[in-house]
Amino acid sequence: MSHVLPPLPYGLEALAPHITQRTLEIHHGKHHNAYVTNLNKLVAGTPLEKSSLEDTLQAAKGDATKAGIFNNAAQIWNHTFYWNSMKPKGGGKPTGDLLSKIEKELGGYEKFAEEFTAAATTQFGSGWAWLVLDGGKLKVTKTGNADTPIAHGQKPLVTIDVWEHAYYLDFQNRRPDYIKTFLESLINWDFAAKNLK
Repeated sequence: MSHVLPPLPYGLEALAPHITQRTLEIHHGKHHNAYVTNLNKLVAGTPLEKSSLEDTLQAAKGDATKAGIFNNAAQIWNHTFYWNSMKPKGGGKPTGDLLSKIEKELGGYEKFAEEFTAAATTQFGSGWAWLVLDGGKLKVTKTGNADTPIAHGQKPLVTIDVWEHAYYLDFQNRRPDYIKTFLESLINWDFAAKNLK
């Protein structure tokens, strides 16, 4: 099975002015695509060549000899999930069951936003902040580099990419501004609610 670059769930200009077309062209078209190209090269001629992305990722996790395979597979998965974690005219509070669960388990939306912002801000270097289900309970977590909650038995609901290439053209070194914009104008709560079900 040859891995392919999944298309964006919206047009290149759809997230502007928050995330510009140029950022998406480079982030999706160059960075994300490079992980796909690299993974296909790394698994060519191996037993993982015909495996799904998730099976490849799980087979490579924790194996130092397969670190390159894990990193590229996880980055493909994380990025695909990230694109879906945003939408044009997104942002604000969730509704319905997801909001109820956030209120019950995380102390309310404002508390969630504080925790998520802290996780994304304090992730040293490159990585991700996530809202996940862990043992059926909501949890805010962060992962470094290519690591992903699905390698740790957690179910992601939504994520933000805090690698510099995700925001540098639009926000330069102002990661907190990017995180604030993500929560206020981009986060796709419909996608998170679907993942909760």
